[in-house]
Amino acid sequence: MRTTWSASPAQTRAIGAGIAGVLRAGDVVLLVGSLGAGKTTLVQGLVRALGAQEAVTSPTFTLAHRYKTAPPLTHVDLWRLEHLQEVVELALDEELEEGGVVIVEWGEAAEPLYGADALVVRLGWGLAEGERTVEIEFRGEAWSSREVELAEAFGATAGGAAASSVAGDGAAAGGGTERGAAASDVAGGGAAAGGGTAGQG
Repeated sequence: MRTTWSASPAQTRAIGAGIAGVLRAGDVVLLVGSLGAGKTTLVQGLVRALGAQEAVTSPTFTLAHRYKTAPPLTHVDLWRLEHLQEVVELALDEELEEGGVVIVEWGEAAEPLYGADALVVRLGWGLAEGERTVEIEFRGEAWSSREVELAEAFGATAGGAAASSVAGDGAAAGGGTERGAAASDVAGGGAAAGGGTAGQG
């Protein structure tokens, strides 16, 4: 488990852009967090980094949005689904078999199907107003081998302190100075990823 921080929507989008940099065909990313924690905001940065220009919103009622990115991306919201069979009926395996990537909000509902080999991102509330904690868990051999690659991607898109935080250099300590540095450096890519200081969705 690795941890970084975000102090604004722009920084959360930058974290999403960093994740986009290491995605491969067939990947699953499970996003876990309460309402307003920043799941959709992270997806906005990820989708934009993959080249899509359209607005990114949570598919709460349509269940899935598909983007013609490279690799193709399917953005799923499982908030309204109550049974695992409903997740099965979305046929996400077909998207993966065709070389797509699947990003799942309320990803805990899909863990019985995809949790063994996935990137699990947990977004929570930080200590300061507007701050979010971002915990990243690498599950399965395919993701475990990309832990350093993701830290480097964060460094390229956002700054070195965020990268070192994801790489595990002191993240567990969770000190205020480290948190502030990580958030500040993630903001390095904030303007390009999408500005704004409103609440995270």
